[in-house]
Amino acid sequence: MTTEELHQLLEELIQLPKECEWIEFKHNNSDIEMVGRYLSALSNGACLNNKPFGYLVYGVKDDGHSIIGTNFNPLKAKKGKEEIEHWLLQRLIPGIDFKMYFFQYNEGINIAIFSIPATLNVPVRFLHQSYIRIGSITRELKEFPEKERNIWKNTENAEFEKGIASQNNTEEKIFELLDYPKYFELLKLPVPFDKNAVLQKFEEERFIVKKSQVYDITNLGAILFAKELDKFENLARKAIRVILYKGKNRLKTTKEHISNKGYAVDFANIIDYIDDQLPTNEEIGAAFRVQKKTYPKLAIRELVANAIIHQDFNEKGTSVAVEIFEDRIEISNPGKPLIEILRFIDHKPQSRNEKLAFFMRRINICEERGSGIDKVINECEVYQLPAPNFFDNGNYTNAILYAPKTLRQLDQTDKIRACYQHCSLKYVSGEFMSNLTLRERFAIDEKNYSTVSRIIRDSIDEKLIKEYNPENKANRYSKYLPYWA
Repeated sequence: MTTEELHQLLEELIQLPKECEWIEFKHNNSDIEMVGRYLSALSNGACLNNKPFGYLVYGVKDDGHSIIGTNFNPLKAKKGKEEIEHWLLQRLIPGIDFKMYFFQYNEGINIAIFSIPATLNVPVRFLHQSYIRIGSITRELKEFPEKERNIWKNTENAEFEKGIASQNNTEEKIFELLDYPKYFELLKLPVPFDKNAVLQKFEEERFIVKKSQVYDITNLGAILFAKELDKFENLARKAIRVILYKGKNRLKTTKEHISNKGYAVDFANIIDYIDDQLPTNEEIGAAFRVQKKTYPKLAIRELVANAIIHQDFNEKGTSVAVEIFEDRIEISNPGKPLIEILRFIDHKPQSRNEKLAFFMRRINICEERGSGIDKVINECEVYQLPAPNFFDNGNYTNAILYAPKTLRQLDQTDKIRACYQHCSLKYVSGEFMSNLTLRERFAIDEKNYSTVSRIIRDSIDEKLIKEYNPENKANRYSKYLPYWA
């Protein structure tokens, strides 16, 4: 926070009629363990009151909230020989990303503020004990089991999009931080001449929240329309990264590009940048030589969009990444997939970030009816690429597009995966897979139908597909369904 923003925050807090579950005013302090108890209580209290943050303010009188200054500087204070920030973080469970500020309000009046994020569904403990504010008194949470139950049940603060990315911004600061013309461009609307109309529209979209004379910018507004993501402390590491490697491994990086803009602002540029880095193949037509990209742009677009909307923003220090190797492209996002990877093609999509996904559908970045994986698979078939692969790696999800291979270069797993995906694609399109359609998928001549029959048998043995009519003994004319149909 800037000094101006801290001044605005302080002035807003002292306007409150009294201390409450998420606000504590103090004069001075020498008891660091007491600070730890306050951090626990205020984080828990903010959760109960659906506030994004709680605040511990030094330099304000309890009675009347007059600004009197403090001699407590948390940035220099120590517990023993240890800085208090590190000491407190080691004793708060779960860890909360609290911030400490020390500044001057008017000449010679020192103020210290702890900004404490609301806990997400789990009571914060300090030295193995949870605390809560009851009026102006800090008590052990276990004495109030109904409040503890409500913290466990509270989901309001768990939504990433509702979180606050930047507090106490003036109108001018909003226009400085957010690319508002891009919003109207993407929705094909005229940009209002009246800036108040822009602010009203952003309030309606929940990109900003008005508080008296200032505004908070939500995570949703910042992650979509930030001019510079690194202006938002908690979102700077969520920028999309594109990395090019030499060869087939990560030993040598040849180029790295980081998009420092909001996803809606820079999505088209990111996709164009990725496409520009990809190798091309020269095809000779009837009269002209045509340059054709190795990978379909539409498939990359769908996978990057999926990675954006399905990522888990609670995973710290990681973001959506596109890694380009000699023989493949890997697109990954933080967060375990919410549905089984084999069902990506047919399952109704689920997203951790519904408001983000909804807006990106409105601007045609991602699919309304599904995940777009059917388009990815179809494009790989059109380009005669190996079947794409998807991995659940615990704390992140990975999608891989492979460079062209001949049928001989594909191993059995590759062939079975392609067979299953082709069968699923046919089924969601209202058709059936057959020996003929799979031959077309692999570009195999009719005389080699037995090769495809073996792939189909292997896929049945793996229980990934099944026969539509088991009584039909003529394999050439059999129809097949995915195992879940």
